[in-house]
Amino acid sequence: MLLVAALVLMLSPFGWLALTAFKPPSELRAVPIHWWPHHPTLDNFHQALTLFDYLGYARNSLMIAGIYAVLITLASAWAGYGFARLDGPGKRIIFGVLLSTMMMPQIITLIPTYLLFAKANLVNTYTPWVLWGLCGAPYLIFLFRQFFTNMPKELEEAAIVDGCGQIRIFWRIFLPQSWPVIATSLILSFSWSWGDYIAPALLLDDDRTTLSVKIATGYVNEHGTGLLTVVAAGAVMYIVPVLVLFLILQRGFVSGVATSGLK
Repeated sequence: MLLVAALVLMLSPFGWLALTAFKPPSELRAVPIHWWPHHPTLDNFHQALTLFDYLGYARNSLMIAGIYAVLITLASAWAGYGFARLDGPGKRIIFGVLLSTMMMPQIITLIPTYLLFAKANLVNTYTPWVLWGLCGAPYLIFLFRQFFTNMPKELEEAAIVDGCGQIRIFWRIFLPQSWPVIATSLILSFSWSWGDYIAPALLLDDDRTTLSVKIATGYVNEHGTGLLTVVAAGAVMYIVPVLVLFLILQRGFVSGVATSGLK
């Protein structure tokens, strides 16, 4: 019963959003509140797709989130492999410093980051997301490091005997075995980028920005008042790609979260 209650509590905001997306504006302002739409309509979804180029901005978001997710997964996997299987001076200290950065709110580095990108003429381009992806993420590096630490040393020793170097060992043996963590990393990193509002609003112009920014600013009437039912419809469609990705990779996601912290 407690799990059912927790599930209902967590899903209730999305349920309210979905019901609002099917309401005409008059029912949203009705008193008392109509929890269930009395006259369901699909007009909100039509307006959400046509008031601006919804699919075009969705394409921008998919491009940014897809590139970022792939690059940050590969970079984090390589860094995690180094921390797990390679020896070097100060490795534990560096790993501790890396983990400590997870306690630093990203918002405090946003303005300095913007100034650096502005001086490098990278504002209004997608290059910042490429650079962020190539740097990896502390939490994902931690997941890969934990997973690679638990892999049998015999695999690595057999590969070395066969003449494999560290790069080949990583690509041919360790990375293919880490599918659960790869799925976890892809879901998390895609969600981070797909749901990000601040960085696209700060770095991108209106024609190159992402869907999250456009949904927040694009659904207004001629008086500048927000069209709340249309916003709800746009937000419901906005959630779909993340849900689809999770449904595809959910088995690996659950396994990756469960196994990456064993040691």
